[in-house]
Amino acid sequence: MKIDDILKDKKRSISFEFFPPKTEQAEQALFETIEKLSSFNPSYVSVTYGAGGSTRDKTMSTVQKIKQKTSLTVMPHLTCIGSEKKEISEILDFYKSIGIENILALRGDPPMGVTELPDIKDGFDYAKDLIEFIETYEVFSIGAAAYPEKHKESPNMEFDMIYTKDKVEAGAKFLITQMFFDNRFFYGFLDRAEMIGIDVPIIPGIMPITDLKKIKQLSLMCGASIPNPLNSLINKYGDNPEDSRKAGMEFTIEQCRNLMENNVRYFHFYTLNRWEAVSEIINILKLFPI
Repeated sequence: MKIDDILKDKKRSISFEFFPPKTEQAEQALFETIEKLSSFNPSYVSVTYGAGGSTRDKTMSTVQKIKQKTSLTVMPHLTCIGSEKKEISEILDFYKSIGIENILALRGDPPMGVTELPDIKDGFDYAKDLIEFIETYEVFSIGAAAYPEKHKESPNMEFDMIYTKDKVEAGAKFLITQMFFDNRFFYGFLDRAEMIGIDVPIIPGIMPITDLKKIKQLSLMCGASIPNPLNSLINKYGDNPEDSRKAGMEFTIEQCRNLMENNVRYFHFYTLNRWEAVSEIINILKLFPI
């Protein structure tokens, strides 16, 4: 089923992101997580695509296995950076052949250590271009990324919103945000989206905090700022794993609670292929899909 149609019928939706496992043991752990989280009846799950397409085959095989082994609606991520149109076509043809109806279309980042984007003659430069190409298939519901604090390469918020609207006008039916830790950025994004005429569902991406030190490192990589209350927790509890998890989870729970109180209906959790933290958040908040 197409995700944009699913969301139309939902008063509240939860969804989960996974990454393709590298080993057989990691795959077993992933499918244990999928089994645990399936009990919450997620609207869909997604599978990431490594920088520069580095996990292409693993992503495709993981998507196929989830499709075969479960009844979940699964959405593969697809990036265009470093890929020729022919390669993208092969991937889309494969997904179409196994009954995949949803794609999260992204420009993507270059592989670690590479500072410049590769120049591909017969490729796509931006997510907007990829979305336009996927639209020609006429079988996929297309999602795209959004950045509450703007994409790290965007010169300003205004430019970032224009490009976001370009992706919607190209065919994106819903947006999933980069992680954020200060809800004011998300609410500001919603206001800017309304002003510029973006009228598709905007789904907040939530990263459960189980390690305060690691979340600080991750925030630097993705461009999500650390608000003062969270920074205080990092300084106070960062060196104690048990206290770090407790304080981090309390922060995430309150973040989600605030979103719920402000009528946010959709939640997309970055699971890191673990089920415990996400399950805890959903159960404490009774954040069950309806």
